[in-house]
Amino acid sequence: MGRIRPDAVLVQAVIAGALSFAHLHDLAATAGQDGWKAWAYPISVDLLLVAAWRRLRNDGPSRLAWCWFVIALVASLGANVATAGFLDLRHPPAWLRFGIAGWPALAFLGGTLLAHTRSADVAADPAPPADGTPAPAHVADPVAAAEPPASPPDLDAANLPAAEPTAEPSRSAPAPAPVPAALVAHARKVADEHRARTGDPIDTDTLRARLGVPPQLADSIAAQLT
Repeated sequence: MGRIRPDAVLVQAVIAGALSFAHLHDLAATAGQDGWKAWAYPISVDLLLVAAWRRLRNDGPSRLAWCWFVIALVASLGANVATAGFLDLRHPPAWLRFGIAGWPALAFLGGTLLAHTRSADVAADPAPPADGTPAPAHVADPVAAAEPPASPPDLDAANLPAAEPTAEPSRSAPAPAPVPAALVAHARKVADEHRARTGDPIDTDTLRARLGVPPQLADSIAAQLT
């Protein structure tokens, strides 16, 4: 078994705490708080001081923690100074009785705020749900999702891929130019609108004028629409 080595800092802390405890008890008893109530006052002051210091150490500096730390420190330091002969404890002043009588409510308010007020960092970064379920992702508007996609704009010949040049056969017919699927779908829509408006199928010249494409490409599109 290792030897027990006394810690000078711990011994000093125990001595200072005992003296401060006794001074707070004597001051409370002088102000008319007798019996167990006089012993409860030093416990209340020391607990509030420890709670404020723990909040400062764990969550960082904050106005709330510093405010209650200073209040508890002034109460403890004031009791130590008051019992050193600066006040006539045989005839305690009215303000001392008033302060001792109001301390329980003040200490209860400070302890409640320190225990149940979240720090700024925790408030800015809320904790995930207790069941471990991740937060739902942003869901798009179902009405907007249900709307059909807008029809593609009229395409001109400058935006269309040029047909690859092929050797002109001597006797066979020229191969049809490749047509993008999006252009065919748009042309079909234009043809359906023309039929609904006039009652007749659209001809190649009208289709070429509506689409703004070369004649050869218009022929290829018309062939795929039939």
